[in-house]
Amino acid sequence: MDQEKQGAGWLALLPILFGFFVMGFSDIIGTVMNQVKTECGLSDIVAGFLPSMIFIWFFLISIPTGILCGKVGRKNAVMVSLAVTVFAMFLSLIGGPGRVWVYFVSFALLGIGNTIIQAALPALMSNVVPQDQLTSRISLGQFVKAICAALTPVFVYLTATAMGNWKMLFPLYGVITLIAAVWLWLTPVRREEASASNVTFGSCLSLLGNPYILAMTLGIFFSVGADVGFGYTVPDYLKNMKVDANVAGMGPSIYFIAKTTGAFIGAILFAKVAPAKCFPWSVVLAILGTVAMFFVQTPVPFLCCVFAASLGLANTFGMAMGLAINRMPEKTNEISSLMVMAIVGGAVVTPILGWMQSRNGVNGLTWVLLACEAYLLVLGLFAAMQKKGASK
Repeated sequence: MDQEKQGAGWLALLPILFGFFVMGFSDIIGTVMNQVKTECGLSDIVAGFLPSMIFIWFFLISIPTGILCGKVGRKNAVMVSLAVTVFAMFLSLIGGPGRVWVYFVSFALLGIGNTIIQAALPALMSNVVPQDQLTSRISLGQFVKAICAALTPVFVYLTATAMGNWKMLFPLYGVITLIAAVWLWLTPVRREEASASNVTFGSCLSLLGNPYILAMTLGIFFSVGADVGFGYTVPDYLKNMKVDANVAGMGPSIYFIAKTTGAFIGAILFAKVAPAKCFPWSVVLAILGTVAMFFVQTPVPFLCCVFAASLGLANTFGMAMGLAINRMPEKTNEISSLMVMAIVGGAVVTPILGWMQSRNGVNGLTWVLLACEAYLLVLGLFAAMQKKGASK
């Protein structure tokens, strides 16, 4: 079977990888939220609930997405997600100070589309990638996803300055989504085994009784929480350092450029080295970079700290998902659904960030990031010990 997947080659893999760019739209919320917050004059706490419009759906419909994948097939489920995303992108254009509700609705639709694609696309990738290469290819997909996140602050800045309206980002990403949909639709992808269709709420939730799967699912929760947290935190830190608001809005690009670099390194590294061995060391780097943020007072050293932290966090999502699927490949749809359900961490963490900032200033944001990273370090040590025990 793996030989058959290998034979499928890059022809089927390329449109799936391009789909990861669309998946990256969930990572733009930190940057876009700051623009909406400024445009509509929202408070820190109210703005902190905007990402919830995206991330709450990861909790509500991830398991139904796994069931959908079983009923209509993973590829068709991805096509549904792309259609919803296109609508969300163009709806966002009419949002504004008197129509804040439009942002809430469009972000909710974006969340629905993103939930489906995040559950279905890695599962679809397993249709064309050998099992021993899955973590590496997921990291490659995360590399493409991170490119989207890295470009978003730049596009927001360019549309705001060159076109006079930062919201022109939305139709741009809408057209990109249409291209992704047409490419995937025209590409033959091998259908998954019939046994993959037997997905129910019970079969998904029962996996949480497995300590390994539960630990990896929580790893996704805190990995996404840290990602969204940095998108939220970096602009506010820079504004606190008296950096111009538009330039500060580009700050998350440094985080996502580093994440893009780290994901590319991971895609190469994990093809040769067991991801579990790299996990704890990766998170140690993230913690060191985050702790250093307490001690810097100027933009350049601060962004260097952000870069280091991002390198460390770059592959935590891919490692957690890849390790979980490799543990039980026959449960790929169920595991993907649980992993995506855990993306609700982005909705949980952002209100906490807003609350901590209102009580403790920008340093309060850093404590939340460190809490996320502390769990990931424990998870990395757990994964490394599991790998060591399995090799004996």
